[in-house]
Amino acid sequence: MTLLAVRDLSLALGQTPVLDGISFDIAPGEVFGLVGESGSGKSMTALAIMGLLPVGAHPRGQVNLAGRDLLSLSERDLTRIRGRDIGMIFQEPMTALNPMKTIGDQVAETLLVHRAAPRGQAQAVARDRLARVGLPADRFSPGLYPHELSGGQRQRVAIAMAIALRPRLLIADEPTTALDVTTQAQILDLLAGLVREEGLALLLITHDLAVIAGQARRLAVMQKGRIVETGATEALFRAPRQDYTRSLLAASDHRPVRPVRPAPAGTAAAAEPILSVRGAVREYLLPRSAPFAPHPRLRAVNGVSFDIAPGESVGLVGESGCGKSTLTRAILGLDPLQGGTIRLGGSDVTAGRTMSPTLRARVQVVFQDPYGSFNPRHRVDRLVGEPFHLTGRPRDADARIAAALQEVGLDPADRHRFIHEFSGGQRQRIAIARALIIRPDLIILDEAVSALDVRVRAQVLDLLARLRQDHGMAYLFISHDLSVVRAVTDRVLVMQAGRIVEEGPTGQVLARPAHPCTQRLAASTPTIPADWKEPAHAP
Repeated sequence: MTLLAVRDLSLALGQTPVLDGISFDIAPGEVFGLVGESGSGKSMTALAIMGLLPVGAHPRGQVNLAGRDLLSLSERDLTRIRGRDIGMIFQEPMTALNPMKTIGDQVAETLLVHRAAPRGQAQAVARDRLARVGLPADRFSPGLYPHELSGGQRQRVAIAMAIALRPRLLIADEPTTALDVTTQAQILDLLAGLVREEGLALLLITHDLAVIAGQARRLAVMQKGRIVETGATEALFRAPRQDYTRSLLAASDHRPVRPVRPAPAGTAAAAEPILSVRGAVREYLLPRSAPFAPHPRLRAVNGVSFDIAPGESVGLVGESGCGKSTLTRAILGLDPLQGGTIRLGGSDVTAGRTMSPTLRARVQVVFQDPYGSFNPRHRVDRLVGEPFHLTGRPRDADARIAAALQEVGLDPADRHRFIHEFSGGQRQRIAIARALIIRPDLIILDEAVSALDVRVRAQVLDLLARLRQDHGMAYLFISHDLSVVRAVTDRVLVMQAGRIVEEGPTGQVLARPAHPCTQRLAASTPTIPADWKEPAHAP
């Protein structure tokens, strides 16, 4: 029996073709995976199914839900189907949720819009649905607002909204990309439980092949708007027929060649760490429980100490809320410490109210979202050259900008374009070019590859390894993806509740974790079964 049948779905935006002859089936109670790189048409396929295409889109073909062609329906009829028969979970819950409404009201809204229940009953159903996704009312009040929840909790609210009316089909578009591995495992277990217990079908869209291997019974591989391969998940992983699929599988296991760091020359200067953190403490005041009660304190960073040697690559991992980002802001001189010291190249970062330009030039950062870290009104040459304000703009600035772009694999002529004209992987390369333009001693990479496709991620990791080899820069690599940390770091630090609970050589720590937190992180990381891998793409 088929619940959803997509037949020869084609789509153009104006004169630009986007989808070309897409066809697949999903049965009730089935998890079907849709994988491919950014721009392959995965999300546009989902929006075509939902009837949420942008103005100017011209779809052709058929999208049959239980025998009813959705492409032939009016907007009024589609509105009756969305939420009731088809639910959708978007990639970024914070933008999908209304910041002005409580989570209980937003889940209840689905029932009220469809007139499925009066307000009182809708609120009761909302509490039940929130409890079903792991947010019981005794611990998470329906009166909370989205900003009062963590990323994983907000994603649970988005799932509760999508299943409020028990739809027959649930579409999940990259539902776990920005989540840490333990939260990701919880969300995936939740979705699998809904499929099993509610009997709904799930279309799971992701670029993470390990997630698909653990969740989907069948999958389709998309490239440039077409499905190039489809079949049972295990059979396709064991014997991919298309070169493109093989390249995706090989990239998912890719490990760049790490440079061998030269031994210190024996002098004190040669042995001095580029970054030294000693007993770092960062506290925040929390709201009072009563008007005249004292402010309780949250110790986000609690006595953290570690070193990074010149040219060394160190990973920092931990669950959301463990203190990684707070520690990073302190290292960058953006947050003050209440105790301890941070020294960069022997100079105290915490000595004054602000870091001097000379000291700040020794450390640069690459953020998770490159588009959000750039001014969209400026051209690439101005964006890449921004760090020159720390050192003074040299006479050969234009030549340096062109060389930096070329070094990260882009055309020097790209410096005349705007940031919106580039893909996600190209934007990340531009962010790396900006970070290395003044040749810092340390680059902090904060989830710098977590949102990238597997092939683009492999290219960026190779690039970082090569730059480290050529320029001897040290890296602090912050990531929730343990496979990436294993591939690019020499040592790893595991953080929990503001403390470093385990550290050591990366391979040793991740292969034989001693602390329960590390064990939980390692156990939660999705992997492709070793016996599914062809020799050609086995690690």
